[in-house]
Amino acid sequence: MRNSSFCSYRAVITAIAGVFLFATGIAQAEPRVEFKTNQGGFVVDLDSAKAPKTVDNFLKYVQSGFYNGTIFHRVIDGFMIQGGGFTPDLNQKLTNPPVVSEAQNGLKNQIYTIAMARTSDPDSATAQFFINVRDNQGLDFPNAMGNGYTVFGKVISGTQTIDRIRKTPTMVAPAPKFGRMADVPSTPVVIESATVLK
Repeated sequence: MRNSSFCSYRAVITAIAGVFLFATGIAQAEPRVEFKTNQGGFVVDLDSAKAPKTVDNFLKYVQSGFYNGTIFHRVIDGFMIQGGGFTPDLNQKLTNPPVVSEAQNGLKNQIYTIAMARTSDPDSATAQFFINVRDNQGLDFPNAMGNGYTVFGKVISGTQTIDRIRKTPTMVAPAPKFGRMADVPSTPVVIESATVLK
């Protein structure tokens, strides 16, 4: 009788521990996105705990194939590389409605972090993102204008690709609807695919 009770008790504890480990495993598994470009690949680990709305917005673009065939259209070595909104002929793609800023989440614009690009309106980010190629404290919340840029993840592999892109020669290029755009790579840096890793 005593052995039976002990076995039952142990089985219950084991089951509870299993559920706990399973649950915490899920909580710790942040989504990752693999980018393949004509300059190489890189993987971004997203922080859905601190930037849930931004990550959800970003993943919708990834899963729809929106980023496939877009370019890094703004490259400034010593600052950042920006992409996700233009085709190689510098036509801007139509986007979903903007996402609310989560720049106050405590994540910093440090080297190799990924953040949302936006206009002067802090709640205007849509599809375009940038990857910091140095620590850019001036982009953190609060900055000189009182608003920061939402960081929502970090490059965890393929930083050599980011370094290769940031060294790409740039030019001022004619762009439909924009007249001319500065800091455009002379040879297009194309995002061939963006895929959520399982």
